[in-house]
Amino acid sequence: MIPAAYRFRSESDEAAPTRLVEVDDRLTADAALRQVRGGAFLLYTGDFHNAKQLLGAMGRRLPSTYVRGASAGDRFRAERRARALEHDTLSRVLVALDDRWRLHLARAPDVAAVCGEVWGRAEGVTLVPLKTLLGMLGAAQWRSKGLAVPGLKGTLTPHWGVYVPTRTDYVELLAGAVKDVAGQRVLDVGTGTGVLALLLLQRGAAHAIGTDCDPRALACARANAKKLKLEAKFEALEADLFPPGDARFDLIVSNPPWIPEAPKNRVDRAVFDEDNRFVRTLLSGASERLTPRGQVLLLMSDLAVHLHLREATWLEQRIAEAGLVVAWRRDVRAKHGRAKDRGDPLHEARSKETTTLYALERRG
Repeated sequence: MIPAAYRFRSESDEAAPTRLVEVDDRLTADAALRQVRGGAFLLYTGDFHNAKQLLGAMGRRLPSTYVRGASAGDRFRAERRARALEHDTLSRVLVALDDRWRLHLARAPDVAAVCGEVWGRAEGVTLVPLKTLLGMLGAAQWRSKGLAVPGLKGTLTPHWGVYVPTRTDYVELLAGAVKDVAGQRVLDVGTGTGVLALLLLQRGAAHAIGTDCDPRALACARANAKKLKLEAKFEALEADLFPPGDARFDLIVSNPPWIPEAPKNRVDRAVFDEDNRFVRTLLSGASERLTPRGQVLLLMSDLAVHLHLREATWLEQRIAEAGLVVAWRRDVRAKHGRAKDRGDPLHEARSKETTTLYALERRG
């Protein structure tokens, strides 16, 4: 039964449903797609596992992303449009959670603890896309078992909605190049899980500040610092890149978003940086935040270059404009699964991807 009053939860700021239709296990994928394309949101009241199968069947019926003869940039944008269509379509299959975050579907798992960790206290009935709820359950498994990261002693505990460093190329670069930072003050810009700051603290840094614009990332980083017994040396601050004040740092480290396109949701912000705003602001403001012999350790993928979204010399030009020079650099070819997947529409670009660690200093 459709509740008389409810809250709607969306992780991508979608508007609340304007037309809600109650459905159950009798609904086919084709019929679901027809209703969704007609503007309906579907409130699923049947079996939980059948609902998951419905999402999969709907997804398989969506258009292919393959574009014959297209450029790398055109293929990338076609892929993004397809992912956006998939998200918008599948996010219209909703489930209802009661005032204790319980899901009353046949064979449904206990989701109350997971929802409470992410959203806090429930306030009445909440409608949420099943796709979102499944993502939260998957993230909870990472949170439960922890994530081992090369070079880090101990495991990270990722939180839902925070970029998970399963692509570890950039962490391995930092761990391999920076052996001793004894006594140094560190600023980790865009800290996420806190992994880079925490790795440097384990290498001897005296203190680290991690900044992020997302409160969930800050809570995640604080929890990881506590788990690794580094909370006395770590501070997480909500900020748009640089913390307030005029504090200077021996090391400014960052793995900024590397694709100069607009993010579509909060997790996208770890990868997508519209008009290169993050990178531009980081580089232009770094000099005045460094101690006299301080360095910026910038970890940057060149995938945007291979997708023809950024000129090959763009980053070097921004570094020079910021009054910085490259003291040294280290490179590693991408090792993640998508770089090896020949069936990926962007395989040609991904197979050439390199991540570089730039050590930047003030010119002169």
